[in-house]
Amino acid sequence: MVSPNGETRTQFFHFHDENHPLQLRMGPSLSRFTIAYEIYGEMNADRSNVVLLYHAMTGSQHAAGLNLSVPGVEGRWTEEMHEGWWDGFIGPGKAIDTRELCVICANYLGGCYGSTGPASIREETGERWGPHFPVLRMCDIVDSQMRLLDHLGVKTLHAVVGASIGGFLCLLTATRYPERVRIVVPIGTGVETTVYQRIINFEQVSAIEHDPHFQGGDYYHSARPDQGLALARRIVHKTFISIDALRERARQEVVSSKPPYGWYEMNHPVESYMLHQGEKFVRRFDANSYLRILDAWQWFDLVAESGAKDFNDLFDRCRNHEFLVFSIDSDLSFQVPEQAKLVQLLKGSQVPAIWITVHSDKGHDSFLLEPRLFSPHIRQLLVSDSDLL
Repeated sequence: MVSPNGETRTQFFHFHDENHPLQLRMGPSLSRFTIAYEIYGEMNADRSNVVLLYHAMTGSQHAAGLNLSVPGVEGRWTEEMHEGWWDGFIGPGKAIDTRELCVICANYLGGCYGSTGPASIREETGERWGPHFPVLRMCDIVDSQMRLLDHLGVKTLHAVVGASIGGFLCLLTATRYPERVRIVVPIGTGVETTVYQRIINFEQVSAIEHDPHFQGGDYYHSARPDQGLALARRIVHKTFISIDALRERARQEVVSSKPPYGWYEMNHPVESYMLHQGEKFVRRFDANSYLRILDAWQWFDLVAESGAKDFNDLFDRCRNHEFLVFSIDSDLSFQVPEQAKLVQLLKGSQVPAIWITVHSDKGHDSFLLEPRLFSPHIRQLLVSDSDLL
């Protein structure tokens, strides 16, 4: 909900159904879970103007406005979380115009910003889930958000939007629940986990699990694996921004003369910058949640998780959809050939698709930082439906 002064409030959907639990892909089911979400704008009478927005890997439900606190997330709701991560895109007159559309953004199942995850208290035991939290796949995250939409009375989405691995979820929603979607907007994403991504992700897993404080994920009553999580963040951070942007950001960083861990002394601003990124990140994220999401990314299989035989069968389901696919020419995380493959598959199944490549020096993070490059295209497609006018 958004107040007149622009402040937003996280809401909580508490699912509890012993007869129809959420069946996870890897075996167990959840009869109880919580999803933290925020809503911007108002639903129309038949709830046909709703846009479901998926955040990126370490994002949250707080996409727009100002939210100074979220109950139950302990110290993880740091100052950098207060402003919505897509505030430049959501609101009156913006890319997703809340005068006509209603946006729902939810924290992933397995996350650490209010949705049930490893850091949550398990009702059956009164202890944190920790390493006992179930293995997740991307389709489980989508299925949990469909339960949220059912709760809110939303049968068919006007659009589903997602960037980065949020784009995986966007595509899964369109292919796993084709009857519940009209418009699909995947940004800086792909149809599979690349070898390059697997290597980067494996390095991050190794960094966390080799931290002596990790203790197999059972660290909530002792020191946290901050060094491992910080290292993981530094490993991946270089893929989020272009080298030019990294050089520019690091130019203002002060080089510490003190060796951070041992004998080595940092001697360049980029080292201080990367050190700071890791130290800042560990204050706002949980290592077990990070690993669960990384694991889902490593095992992502769009065809299998949508219950299709192959890509042709998969995208044949989307012939009644409209796709707007975005590439970022400087993206090192999800490079342009990944979107080219998606568009080729869509065209092979005769799915209406527009492909836009934005030219940016910001790298993958452009989708967060440069609304002017994306907004005109998104706004034109989302409000072109005369039923909403």
